Amino acid sequence: MMSAAKREIERSDILPYETYARERKERRARITEMKKNRRVAVGPYATFYFENYETMFQQVHEMLHIERGGDEQIADELRAYNPLIPQGDELIATLMFEIDDERRRDIELRRITGFEAHVYFDLGGTRVMATPDNDDVERTKADGKTSSVHFLHFRFGKDEIAKFRDPNVQVTLAIAHPNYGHIALVSDAVRKALSADFA
Repeated sequence: MMSAAKREIERSDILPYETYARERKERRARITEMKKNRRVAVGPYATFYFENYETMFQQVHEMLHIERGGDEQIADELRAYNPLIPQGDELIATLMFEIDDERRRDIELRRITGFEAHVYFDLGGTRVMATPDNDDVERTKADGKTSSVHFLHFRFGKDEIAKFRDPNVQVTLAIAHPNYGHIALVSDAVRKALSADFA
């Protein structure tokens, strides 16, 4: 498993196709186990999956394994996924609204337009607001329907990092949109795992 301290996947980090194919099953099992403490469900259908070097390393290799697009694809994947690796003062999440029923999903995604402005960590009364990833992709359609997948950054100052790591400070993750108001306590195991993302 790669070091959590790494902040960028470089071209030289990419495994040969044959090597990854041989190790794929074991690598996928390890990453699945690691992700258990990098996941926070907020309300009935919003789930935050917190990314790091390892999750993005795995994602890049999965895309290369499936599509086999060669050097050109490698450059595209690194450009897409490197921005989702925390840089030492932030947490980065892929937020998924997971609603199986297509009709209900359409209705709910239209009800929560602009929810990004209402997402935050609460660190014993101190809020760290989410900001959308600057990926130049419009995630809300002209008709007001938001995407079911969003990439969110939470940027922390030194004092906020200290509070996040302090076991005496309660940490929660919230979505306070008028049509989707839910809050979740962040467990000690998740806090410990995510704390490794800070420098």
